Amino acid sequence: MKRSYENALRLLDSRRRKARPKVPALLDAPTPSINQNVRGVPSLVGMREWLQALGHSDSDVNNLNIVHVAGTKGKGSTCAFTRSFLREHGLRTGFPKKIGLYTSPDLQCIRERIQIDGSPITEELFTRYFYEVWERLLQTEPGKAAENTRQPRYLQFLALLAFHTFIRENVEAAVFETHHGGEYDVTNVIQKPVVTAITSLGMDHIDQLGPTIENIAWHKAGIFKPGSPAFSVLQDDGCAEVISSRAAEKKTSLSFVPVDDSLPADEKALSAPVQRLNCSLALQLARTFLQLKAPGHTLDTSDISRGIKNFSWIGRFEIIDHGKTQWFLDGAHNPLSLEQAAAWFSNCLGVSRTEKPIVLIFSHFSENRDGVTLMECLARALFANNAKPAYVIFTTYQERQDGTTRIDKTLKTPETPYPDLCAIYTSLWKEMDAEATVSVEPSIEGAIKAAERVGSEKGGAQVFVTGSLHLVGGALNILRPQV
Repeated sequence: MKRSYENALRLLDSRRRKARPKVPALLDAPTPSINQNVRGVPSLVGMREWLQALGHSDSDVNNLNIVHVAGTKGKGSTCAFTRSFLREHGLRTGFPKKIGLYTSPDLQCIRERIQIDGSPITEELFTRYFYEVWERLLQTEPGKAAENTRQPRYLQFLALLAFHTFIRENVEAAVFETHHGGEYDVTNVIQKPVVTAITSLGMDHIDQLGPTIENIAWHKAGIFKPGSPAFSVLQDDGCAEVISSRAAEKKTSLSFVPVDDSLPADEKALSAPVQRLNCSLALQLARTFLQLKAPGHTLDTSDISRGIKNFSWIGRFEIIDHGKTQWFLDGAHNPLSLEQAAAWFSNCLGVSRTEKPIVLIFSHFSENRDGVTLMECLARALFANNAKPAYVIFTTYQERQDGTTRIDKTLKTPETPYPDLCAIYTSLWKEMDAEATVSVEPSIEGAIKAAERVGSEKGGAQVFVTGSLHLVGGALNILRPQV
């Protein structure tokens, strides 16, 4: 097989498991309730051995100088803010010179997950390092499978690729976002992070982490390590108690970080209240990182102001202006995220909410989340924030009307038929708001065009796109195609 970017993506896709495991995992835990919903072999199993097979020791990983971030909402934004502050400091002082960022999922292309100095790695770099990892772990020679008893699955492979890339590229700092857990997460192979953090917690991925918010907090705080300072945004009492207990268990200090009142009031990147919280946490992470890894270095006001001004995190609280029509996009996919997204959208509308019609584009299909519950949560939040849409468009994850998609999109079609769920969404919304014009479009492109027609007929529109990262990623590929 030719060692091409396209073939690398096909090989990577072959590592997806066909279905989520149903068999409970056999794990050690303080109480049975902690692990009762963990299924299958935890993602962490095998990671250390695979890294060693790639020639990377624990010291090689530790020398990446890692900031490790877990949580339910705001992980990606916190990681991106941290990267932005460290990058501005590095440009001014020379340290850190090169910064890696590992996040998930991707919106427009797979390479978004592995970034260096603020940009996704190139197709050439992705391809080179992909085959180095693939041929060492899954294939001894072209066409011959390796005899390993276990081989990395899709997300394990991506994390291994990130570690391998950052080590080969000699990054001086790396920011790692967990996938959805903590204690048994694939990224928790990190033994000595410089600093760790927990963002806002909520009820998500309960099949693996639940059933209670305290269970979820236990898992997330599993990234804490002895001697590595830990930070968290302010949490509910139950979560705070669990996180504090885990910090003591892991023999590390824990500090809860409130919103920094000194943050600028008028920066676009901080227009969502939750982003002020994420930014405040990131500031503490960046400051602590420099204190520990570069004594004498401190973030100055220019590092902070430029870090906020140059902050970029696509598909999260993002606004795109197309003539008289404004597009508001946020990949919210759990109740907490949707409530925050609705409040942000309402705040952005301001006094102009009566001038142009509000259009909502929503899509959510998942075997792990109840789409109906999420849709109803969003509706209640929009109604409560005086942002009731006049037009509601439900759509699918199919990006283009002709059925084509990008080679480096990572979406798999859900088992639940689209028409059935869209019909349910439509019926329920009409019950909640009989005055709304509700329609279904079989593709994201069709939904975008339908919203554009409303804008053309009404002299503009304010279009809110939310409900899934897959939806937002597809919308971005249409509204702002990659070059």
